[in-house]
Amino acid sequence: MAEEEQGQEKTEQPTEKRINDAREKGQVPRSKEFTTVIVLIASAVAMMFLGSNMVSSVAAVMEKSFSFTRKEIFDPVAILHHIIYSIETIAVDLGIFLGVTVLAALIAPASIGGWNFSAQAMTPKIDRLDPLKGLKRILGPQGLIELVKALGKFILVGIISVFVLWSLRDQLLTLGMQEVNVAMASLGELVLWVFLAISSSLIIIAAIDVPFQHWNHNRQLKMTKQELKDESKETDGNPEVKGRIRRLQVELSQQRMMQEVPDADVIITNPTHYAVALRYNQTGNGAPYVVAKGADLIAQQIRIVGEANQVPVLSAPPLTRAIYFSTELGEEIPSGLYIAVAQVLAFVFQLRRYNNRGGNKPRLNTEDLPIPDEFKRD
Repeated sequence: MAEEEQGQEKTEQPTEKRINDAREKGQVPRSKEFTTVIVLIASAVAMMFLGSNMVSSVAAVMEKSFSFTRKEIFDPVAILHHIIYSIETIAVDLGIFLGVTVLAALIAPASIGGWNFSAQAMTPKIDRLDPLKGLKRILGPQGLIELVKALGKFILVGIISVFVLWSLRDQLLTLGMQEVNVAMASLGELVLWVFLAISSSLIIIAAIDVPFQHWNHNRQLKMTKQELKDESKETDGNPEVKGRIRRLQVELSQQRMMQEVPDADVIITNPTHYAVALRYNQTGNGAPYVVAKGADLIAQQIRIVGEANQVPVLSAPPLTRAIYFSTELGEEIPSGLYIAVAQVLAFVFQLRRYNNRGGNKPRLNTEDLPIPDEFKRD
């Protein structure tokens, strides 16, 4: 069987169970290129808004750090105050910058494969330490793809970098003629814009990598027809076992139904194809209800059990079909059949009285029973 499965092609789309099992193992589509791009761009944008404040804060801390007196250097309290001052000065801007970066690092992968925590993926696996398998992964198709992506990033970043630096050559050359503070501020701004431009260029790589990762993930989870059958058996159970259980359930249901037949007031038949056993509780407020019904062999068995227990059996084909197709086992008959069933029960009760006391034998024309059109069945 294993050799048979290995020879089959994985042509079937993965099932929901297959996808969920893969998530539990930590197998979800991930694009490192997309995450890298989002983090770099978020960092660059955050630095543009917070960069000047961060530089000012760091400059203030450094200025204060280089202006200690001899007395303050040997005073633990003064040193503690300086540390607190340094943290308070740079904490807000640095905290916002780090927060933006961490948030981008969390949102980027979640937007592709969703957040997923897998204990199985964190479990150490000895086979990962096998150098031969590691070399096979490096030299395999996945390693080749990673090599192509690395070369693509190198070429793309190199071209964009050369283009950006060439377009800024005049501004870079004029930095040497500016004052130090102005030149440093201009240089910092240029560095940020260059960093943002180069980071944004990686969007091209990410735009190719994201659909590829989705396709590759789906390809890895594809199933053979045999795997699909095995999963169906595992999930829904073996069809043969299910069929056996279903047959046993039907048999038990029929046995319980047959136990109710002796307590029925009347059995009406088609006369051979259908049989319905009715019971009416004269002390209650409910309508007559079906205690047993069946077709063909089951109908024959109902008649046999009823006759063996002296339950009146009456041939009324139109009414039998109407009740059989409109009423389930244990349900009361529909209101539209009240009059017809009442006539049948009245006949049965009169027949019972005739058998006990004698007199005029009651008669009933079952063909004239009032049955509404919506209940008639051919």
